[in-house]
Amino acid sequence: MPVYAYKGMNTTGKSVSGFVDADSARAARAKLRQDGVFPTWLGEGSDQPTSGQAAGFRLDLSFLRRISAMDLAIMTRQLATLIGAGVQLVEAIGALSRQVENPRLKSVLGEVRDRVNEGSSFADALQHEGIFSDLYIGLVRAGEAGGALEVVLERLAAYLESQVRLRNKVISILVYPLVMLVFALVVVAALVTVVLPQITELLVSLNQPLPIYTRAIIGLANFARDYWWATLLAAVLIGVALRAVIQTERGRLLSDRFLLWLPVVGKVVRQTSISRFTRTLSTLLAGGIPIVRALDISREVANNVVLGHAIDAARVSIQEGASVAKPLAQSGHFPPLVTHMIEVGERSGELESMLAKVAETYDEQVETTVTRLTSLLEPFLILLMVGIVLVIVSATLVPLLQITSSLQ
Repeated sequence: MPVYAYKGMNTTGKSVSGFVDADSARAARAKLRQDGVFPTWLGEGSDQPTSGQAAGFRLDLSFLRRISAMDLAIMTRQLATLIGAGVQLVEAIGALSRQVENPRLKSVLGEVRDRVNEGSSFADALQHEGIFSDLYIGLVRAGEAGGALEVVLERLAAYLESQVRLRNKVISILVYPLVMLVFALVVVAALVTVVLPQITELLVSLNQPLPIYTRAIIGLANFARDYWWATLLAAVLIGVALRAVIQTERGRLLSDRFLLWLPVVGKVVRQTSISRFTRTLSTLLAGGIPIVRALDISREVANNVVLGHAIDAARVSIQEGASVAKPLAQSGHFPPLVTHMIEVGERSGELESMLAKVAETYDEQVETTVTRLTSLLEPFLILLMVGIVLVIVSATLVPLLQITSSLQ
């Protein structure tokens, strides 16, 4: 049953908008009139009328309607609860399509419900939409095949919620240093564009020789003031070129290898990738996904080509009847703690729980490392800003003092 978005007026003359599900647009209008709403516009899905539609065209802004990981986590948790309460799948999806607030997700759920109602499997209906990851679809397919869809959806919700919590913690830790960095840039820009030019005019008018570092500061200030647009354009072009290179297979490999090589950032990148890999693999194995397929999906979630090569070696090792831990250890990119716990999990038959423990450990390490880095970054930014201000001040005051002493 399609979902229609509407705009109209109620019996009191107040403008209202929302969504209604009906078999057709005509049935949707009749249903709205029964509810005391007189529609002025009706469209299928999450489309909304725009000023451009009156002129005969429609502006597609669907790319702006982003479905966040938290939206998916909440929807998955609610769907698991409804199925656990004995509600049929089609009815549960229909109920969610009326409850969710995200317009795009509401439209997607309506289309998924229609496909399931027509006889498609839940996993195939999700795959048709193109917004659900391979991890999500693979677990749902395994849950449907094993008759444990409720359990799989609960695990999916827990996985998505854990990823959102980790990302939110890292973002909250980085907010203050970023604010400090922006403030430092604003102060330096004000000194270069407002204060320094006025002092420069005074120094030039005295017709006295200036120190070389003063001339260098004045030259940089003049260049920044006159050619800021060229600097900005060059930065954009370099960014576009780097992005194009990174999108190639060779460029992505070099980029990931460089990130892992960096002294401090590399540690955080490695810990984050290992956390994603182990948590995803644990979730997939617990959901009944075969380990070879689970390694393929986990490799993509790890989002690092260098570690991905080690994971590919582990997949080949499994296909040949060997262990997962050995090729990971031989790669040199996975710490001994990770490979040892994986090896213990394989021997004891508790690989899923061991992987989950590794993920929890590395989540904590990522949070601790980022917290330490930001605690060191705050005084560094303050000292950097003070140092830049001192350089500018000394470059202007020293010539003034020299001129004053020579006049005396």
